[in-house]
Amino acid sequence: MPAPSLTRMALVSFVDETTGGERREAWGLEIFEERLPLRELIRRRVFQEVAEYNAKEPELFHGLVQPGDAERVLNGFRVRRGHRVDAEAQFAKAVEAFSRNGFVVLVDDRQVEELDEEIDLVMHTEVTFLKLVPLVGG
Repeated sequence: MPAPSLTRMALVSFVDETTGGERREAWGLEIFEERLPLRELIRRRVFQEVAEYNAKEPELFHGLVQPGDAERVLNGFRVRRGHRVDAEAQFAKAVEAFSRNGFVVLVDDRQVEELDEEIDLVMHTEVTFLKLVPLVGG
């Protein structure tokens, strides 16, 4: 009789940074697959942050991309009171932003350049979303 297989899980940390030097506190997500395409990793990140926002409805939304009818403020996005953020719309905006170089993704300090590129996930993988801030006057 074969030995039971052990399910391997990775705790993936997501970090948001800007080229201006800002860095938000990392947060984690358990992922049970050993490999995922970047597109799927972005989808899971976006769906998790939207689910947490919609469950608590805090004053500010701290997501990867700005919700459609939200106002950009100093430390996030202000969503109209009582308005739920749409995870599918946020995911579509995130994929579009990646495609137009709105942000780059680093997995353990290695840049991932294609949405369909497979990422190896191990315990304590760190995924950094580096948001590109336009240069003033440039």
